[in-house]
Amino acid sequence: MTMRVVSLVPSLTEAIAVGGRELLVGVTDWCSEPADLAVPRIGGTKNPDLARIVALRPDLVVANEEENRAVDLAALRAAGLSVRVTEVRTLPQAFAELTALLTGDLGLARPGWLATAESAWRELPARAPVRAVVPIWRRPWMVLGRDTFAGDLLHRLGVRLIHADHPERYPAIPIGELLAARPELVVLPDEPYRFTTEDGPEAFPGIPAALLSGRHLTWYGPSLAEAPQVLTAALDRARR
Repeated sequence: MTMRVVSLVPSLTEAIAVGGRELLVGVTDWCSEPADLAVPRIGGTKNPDLARIVALRPDLVVANEEENRAVDLAALRAAGLSVRVTEVRTLPQAFAELTALLTGDLGLARPGWLATAESAWRELPARAPVRAVVPIWRRPWMVLGRDTFAGDLLHRLGVRLIHADHPERYPAIPIGELLAARPELVVLPDEPYRFTTEDGPEAFPGIPAALLSGRHLTWYGPSLAEAPQVLTAALDRARR
């Protein structure tokens, strides 16, 4: 009998679908990869339709401690469902959680893309460090602080976050303070806030801006295999 899985995390949906698409019986509205994934949608990561999830009778609900609300996960457990909560704040954690989820919880073969990703991140060339601010939202401005997955990836690519030692993981910092920190680079991903060439760089006049793919910066899944190359190219374009 095939295991029934509901995924509340877009990157984990993609990771499961590559080798176990038949397992997925429900995913969030934000699960955009694979693009042709045709399974029931159960709402957002922060506001899932709990009754809909229960009605799907999953054997396992896959979640993440940052992307999903503890109150929703508690409600699913109270309804008798098994919930697997991942924690991913560093690249090694991502590899460990993906291995445990895919091969342990779901019984799938260890995917080739995971080995490719491990190799790609292990063989990074040395890069000159650059001091940067990394906004992830505006109105109000919020930036990457301490202990984040995206921050760990950027650190491995030579980006030194000015707010890496901030007490908060995603502190709200007024734009005046961001500019006063005199960053050498501003990194602007296209998620969760969709920064673009017309929305974001103008707030940092005279400072090189790197527009990054949020999927490659914040997702822990198959995109990790190409992320070093994609992110490095975007960072290099900004610093030319």
